[in-house]
Order: sequence, then C-alpha cells, then structure tokens
Amino acid sequence: MASTPTLEKFTCAMQHIYKLPTDDTYTWTSPAMSEGHRGRYLWTDAFAVLNFITLARETANPIYLSHARTLVSTVHGILGRTRDGSAQLPGATPSSPLKGGLRIGKEDEAGSDGDGQYRHYLTIWMFALNRLSVVAGESKFNAKRYIRASPPVRSEGNLDPVDGYVVYSLLQETAGDESLKEKVGEYRRILETKWRRYGSADPLDLGMTLWTAHWFDGRKEWGTGLAERARRDLSALFSEGYFDTSTRRRLAFREFGTALGIRAGTTGEEWERMAGKITNAWEREGLVPEPTGDMMKNRMEKLLPISLVMYATALLPGAFKKGYL
Repeated sequence: MASTPTLEKFTCAMQHIYKLPTDDTYTWTSPAMSEGHRGRYLWTDAFAVLNFITLARETANPIYLSHARTLVSTVHGILGRTRDGSAQLPGATPSSPLKGGLRIGKEDEAGSDGDGQYRHYLTIWMFALNRLSVVAGESKFNAKRYIRASPPVRSEGNLDPVDGYVVYSLLQETAGDESLKEKVGEYRRILETKWRRYGSADPLDLGMTLWTAHWFDGRKEWGTGLAERARRDLSALFSEGYFDTSTRRRLAFREFGTALGIRAGTTGEEWERMAGKITNAWEREGLVPEPTGDMMKNRMEKLLPISLVMYATALLPGAFKKGYL
C-alpha cells in the first residue's frame, strides 16, 4: 500500500481533473477536460483508467472501478465516433463498435498535429482496457475484442514495435488463446532488429521505454537489454545535469513519464532519489495541486490534465507495474 501522503497527492491530482464525488456514490459522469476534442484525449484518459484501478487497489474501494468503467464508456462514445458524433468510425459495426479504432482527440481536425489514429495511443488504451479486464474479472474489457490489430496510423514511433509486442502479448495471455499469435510474431521480429541500436536523450522516450521493457526484463534478452540501455541513458541525463536546468524549457508531463519508468522498472535508493527529484521539482513549481490548498498558477492550462494525470502515475505507478494485479 502507498504511504498516506503519496496517496493523498495521487487522489488530489485525479480529483482536480476528473471532479470525483467526495462521497461513495457510484453516480459520476466524467467531465470534459480542458484538453482534447470534446474534452477527451486518449492518452490522458488511458492513464486515468489505470489510475482508477490503482486507487481501487490501494483503497480497497470498488467505486474506483465503477469510475474506470464510466470513463471507458465515455471515451468510446466520443473518440469511437466521427468528430461531429453523427456516426461510428469507418470499419465499426453495431456488434464491434470499436473495430474502426479510436481517434486520439486532437483539437484540430487536420494539419501536422491533427486528429487521427496513432499506434502508441491505441496500444496504451488497449493496455488500460486489459488491466481493467484483469482486475474486474470481465473478459469484455480485454481490448482485442474492441480494436482491430492494425489500425490506421500516420507514422511509426520509435517504441511502436516494443509497445505492440508487450501489449498484444498481454492481450493474448489474458484471453488464454493464440488468436494474436501472428501479430505478436510480427512485432517480435521488428523489435529484435531494433533494440540493440536503442539510444535516446529524450526523457519521455526513456521513461516509457523503461516501463515497456520492464514487462520482459529478466525474461527475454531484448527486454533485459532494452531496459539496461534505457537506464544507461537516463543515468547520463541525470549526471549531465539535465534535470537541474530551469523548468521553463521543460514540460512536466514528459518528465512524469520518466519518473514512471524509473519507479516501475528500477529498484534501489539512488533510482528512487532520481524519481523523487523530478516530482519534487514540479511540486515546487506549483504545477501540481496541494492536497490541502487551491490550485496554484499554471503556465500551460491546456496541458494541465495530462500533466496531473501523469504526475499521479509518476508518484504511484500501481497498475502500470508488472505483478501489481
């Protein structure tokens, strides 16, 4: 169980964005956030679903699983449909409403940062649904039943093959069948050619790489090797003083991804000190709420939802961690 101060900060961050009931009522409607199309952004809401699972486990209160289900339904009802809400996405059917995938929820419809479907957003959502399936004991949430294995994407990110292998392996394991064997094999062949060349100086990339790799660290050569490379490059960032520079040139949510990776994929006092250095720095900046006070100034209001939700996860990875459930 998390310490009381950590859990208070975690709960406060979630409360600030999702306006949770203060009593044990199960009647809750997820409010629109200040980011995302129609108040929904797939990455942020995926982290929130996982955070609700963590809260349910840490507090032994099933109300948080109810909130997770509500948020899932809300996201599917908005991002699983066209931007005007008039129809399901192409490829969806009444019996398979998300066979057309999910929009990620960018505010602009087109352009270099326009709305669309991206593999790493979909895989984090599938991971969230898979964890909800496991903790709730309800197979209907195992995401392979919803989202087709090859959604339309505009580009492949550095972590897409690794994310794909890990998440589809979990989906297959939970389902207890080999229906995704071919897809898992495709991802494995790609990552086997890429992991030995891995290197990065990007804090979010390193944190999410370490988180993804920790699922197979010690089990597969690529998992151990990739985790070691991520730790190596993270150590270099800290020793070079990256996290000692002014936060004015940095983004909070990216570094909370770093802290997530550290707390999920490492052990030891020195690594914990590094993760604490990140979260403590942003607490001092006033970019996260205090449990007993009002929200202080924030430079980028639009980024507040993703920042606070990932801050909570950085404090307590919970459902993100191998073996937690």
